[in-house]
Amino acid sequence: MAELNELSAIEAARRIESGDLTAEALMRACLERVAERDETVRAWAHLDPDQAIAGAMAADAAGNPGPLAGLPVAVKDIIDTADMPTRHGSTIYGLNRPNADAAVVTQTRQRGGVVMGKTVTTEFAWRNPGPTGNPHNAAHTPGGSSSGSAAGVADFQFPLAFGTQTAGSVIRPAAYCGAVGFKPSVGTHSREGVKELSNYLDTVGCFARSVEDAAFFDAVLRGGAPAALDGFDTTPPRIGVMVPFRIEAETAALDMLETVWRRAEAAGAAIRDVPSSTDFEALADLQTVVMTGDSGRALEWEYARHPERLTRFYRDNIALGLAMADGALAAAKARADKAREEQAALFEGVDVLLTLPAPGEAPLGLGFTGDPLFNRVWTILGWPCVTIPAGSGPNGLPLGAQIIAPAGEDARALAAAAWLEKALD
Repeated sequence: MAELNELSAIEAARRIESGDLTAEALMRACLERVAERDETVRAWAHLDPDQAIAGAMAADAAGNPGPLAGLPVAVKDIIDTADMPTRHGSTIYGLNRPNADAAVVTQTRQRGGVVMGKTVTTEFAWRNPGPTGNPHNAAHTPGGSSSGSAAGVADFQFPLAFGTQTAGSVIRPAAYCGAVGFKPSVGTHSREGVKELSNYLDTVGCFARSVEDAAFFDAVLRGGAPAALDGFDTTPPRIGVMVPFRIEAETAALDMLETVWRRAEAAGAAIRDVPSSTDFEALADLQTVVMTGDSGRALEWEYARHPERLTRFYRDNIALGLAMADGALAAAKARADKAREEQAALFEGVDVLLTLPAPGEAPLGLGFTGDPLFNRVWTILGWPCVTIPAGSGPNGLPLGAQIIAPAGEDARALAAAAWLEKALD
């Protein structure tokens, strides 16, 4: 029988609603897991166990209203919380206590969730990693920038967590840690109260341990019913296998991807090869241009007021972004807008695309969170992406598979990922 902290979000909510479990008991089980593992995983930027328990007890006293029913939710430390520090992974914000919750935190609380604490992020959700280690081998990175959220979900410290993605900061750490990561279509969830890095690219997403849980949490934030995940049960999906930057992928990851599509084909999916192209892969460079220009503007205050607290990487890249003319940045975004329309042709004859979420296993060491190359194009296109665990590599660390759907077809991405999840099981 699963320990309480290992329950799925949906099962835990069902048991709380039925009276078979209390939010307090669930929170205490999660905190016991933290106490057991925190010295190794180090997922937390801020955690006050007494505050977390008090929040769960208050949820129980209120009758656990709302679909989240007292579930613990971890919040990436670039997302504002009025009752906890929000430090953005930076010493510049060491004493920062926001005056209000971010919009997605407000929604979480209003719909019954208990904010458990704040998870480690790379500085400003960009570079300069925090102390978090991969829960499968703490000598390896958990990925970034949503390091603590991905690691903590995978390590059974909490069932649900927020992440954000500007390049690959939800999908890649989910793949490295063996969690489910969902980056919805750009603009789906409010970024009010979320530290900006790129107003064109930033996307609020989530982590869970199953596609069903991720779809549930995403639907709660949207204020609607969860996406129907059985859409491909009768007629399996038509899957286009596409591997941009194939030469940069590790052999183990490519072998895993072939195993995934062959198992999908055996389960009834129609498989089609979708070739990449130099024009498509050049969009990764365009993503870098947009991110650099936007980040220079987003971090101009930090650059002007606290340059001594910024690493050389930040000083150089913020300066580079600030040097980019407004017209040049606007032109880059116009090219991206055009690409979003033109590249939709990739879905002709297929329902979704299947690709890699990362080059391979999580790299050794905590100084580098891994290459976002396999995420950059999908992020600038703004399309919904889901990564699911799909095996392990030569070092015994997780490998993932990524499902992509067209803009606005988030329900399709989740349904196809749920179908593939079952096919792999």
